Amino acid sequence: MVPRVIPVLLVSDGYLVKPVRFSGDRYIGDPINAVRIFNEKQVDELMICDIDATVRGSGVNYTLIEEIASEAFMPVGYGGGVASAADAQRITGIGVEKVILNTAAFRSPHVVSEVSEALGSSSTVVSVDAKRKLAGGWETYASRARIKLGLTPSAAAAQAQAQGAGEILVSSIDREGTFSGYDLKLIRSVAESVSVPVLALGGAQSLSDFAAALEAGASAVAAGSAFVMTGKHRAVLINYPSPVDIRSLAAIQ
Repeated sequence: MVPRVIPVLLVSDGYLVKPVRFSGDRYIGDPINAVRIFNEKQVDELMICDIDATVRGSGVNYTLIEEIASEAFMPVGYGGGVASAADAQRITGIGVEKVILNTAAFRSPHVVSEVSEALGSSSTVVSVDAKRKLAGGWETYASRARIKLGLTPSAAAAQAQAQGAGEILVSSIDREGTFSGYDLKLIRSVAESVSVPVLALGGAQSLSDFAAALEAGASAVAAGSAFVMTGKHRAVLINYPSPVDIRSLAAIQ
């Protein structure tokens, strides 16, 4: 099977932004324009995350979701400010296929079960954001790395699966936006702790990075900077691998 290669667009205040290690947001442009370009490039799947919705307490940006759903030709996953099954149902009612939970998944774990019961596990994604500890291993965070959860990423992923999550999005805080490659040990540790698909995010730059993540146990690969920037000066350029390049990854799985 051809693996899933998923662009992740990060938005704040309705604008497309790109942070590094979860901070220092750089303005990139209009997310709707990015969606249109990804349509032209025949992207199979897209994720949109409002990175400040929970931090600011602004809740779900339904206006943005409606605009994206009306433009996107591909299945879309949305995360940001989702706090209940009612939120999730309203989001999917607009036309979004998957809902991504982070803070609510760990602040109120029952929300994962409720969303899974309402939408089905295949539409319920939990994001596990991990940062390396000086003493070794990782700590898991929520709310844009502002809340330390006291869980290893493996434990957080296993808890999410037990509550009904059908996918785990594992994100390396240390690698995000750095073009330094995925944290392969992190991916492997999470993949070995759950039986549901694991999506790798954070640090990708090239096709070889995607291949390494798949070899480490990821079922799919996701990236932000790699698909909105290019070159050593990180010029803004929406891009996506060719179908031939993506098919070349199929032998790995």
